[in-house]
Amino acid sequence: MTAMPLTTIRPVSKVVQGSKQMEGAGVQITRTVGTQKLKNLDPYLMLDELKLPAKQAFAGFPDHPHRGFETCSIMLSGLMEHKDSAGNHGIIGPGGVQWMTAGRGIIHSEMPKATEGILHGFQLWINLPKKDKMCKPRYQDYQASEIPVVERNGVSVRVMAGDSMNITGPIKMRNPGMLLDCRLSKGSVFQQHVPSEWNGFAYVYHGTGNISGTQAQIEQSLVLGDGDHILASTEEEEGLRFLLIAGRPIGEPIVQHGPFVMNTHFEIQQAFEDYQRGVLQNPLDNPWQDEL
Repeated sequence: MTAMPLTTIRPVSKVVQGSKQMEGAGVQITRTVGTQKLKNLDPYLMLDELKLPAKQAFAGFPDHPHRGFETCSIMLSGLMEHKDSAGNHGIIGPGGVQWMTAGRGIIHSEMPKATEGILHGFQLWINLPKKDKMCKPRYQDYQASEIPVVERNGVSVRVMAGDSMNITGPIKMRNPGMLLDCRLSKGSVFQQHVPSEWNGFAYVYHGTGNISGTQAQIEQSLVLGDGDHILASTEEEEGLRFLLIAGRPIGEPIVQHGPFVMNTHFEIQQAFEDYQRGVLQNPLDNPWQDEL
C-alpha cells in the first residue's frame, strides 16, 4: 500500500512547562500532563519525568493499587525494580520499557535498584476504554536490545510503539497510538507522520530545538494542533531529544481519583471498596495471558 503524502504540519497549540511535585515515598518528579495546565489529553492522563541521583530516590514508589488504565515506564539510565501482588517481578534497565495494563486491578511497587548514578526515566498513564477497564492485568517488558532503533541523516528514533521510518515498535496497544524516543543531532531535520485524528504531544527532555514552528526547551510538553505530521530540527551542539506520544482519543467520561481511573464516580467508589476488601484482583486471573 502506498503511503499517503503528508500535507500539513501539525502546529503546537499549547506549551506546558513542567512543574515539580513529590510522589511515592517522597521522590521529586516533573509533571506536565496531569496538571492544572493540562489535566489530560485523551487518551493520556499523566506524564512524569524522574531525573535525580539514585540515592535521592531510594524511597521509591512502595506498594500502591491501580485500576482502569495502563502505565508505561521508560528508563533512560538507572535500574527500576517492579514487584506486584500476583508474584510478578522484573527489572527495567537503561533503555528498557515496561507497559503495564492494570485492568481490573493490580497492587505493585516500583523501587530503584541501584544507589549510584542518575536515575532518569518517565512514567506515562494511558486511559482504557470502558470495555477494557476490567480486563486481566498484563505486562509487556522490553529491554533496550529489544527496542528497534532507526537512524537516518543525524536522526535516531527508538520505536517503542507505532511506526517510524518503516520500523514498527514491539509494544502492543489496545488503543492505536505511537511512542517514540526521538534524538536529533545538530543540523538534522526529522519528519514524522502523526494521524490527524489522534491527539499528540512532544515532551522535551534534553537540549533545545524547533518542533513544528515552536521553539522547544527541556521539561516542556508541546501539544499538537491540527495537521498530519510534525517537523523537528535543531542547530544546537547538544542536539534535541524528545518523546513523541500520540494516540486515538477514546471520547468517554474520565473520572479519576488517585490510583483509579473509571467512567463514573460509582465505579471509583467500587474500586476503593474492592481494594479495602482485598478483592481488587480476581484470583482466577492469569496476568501473563495474552488477550490482544
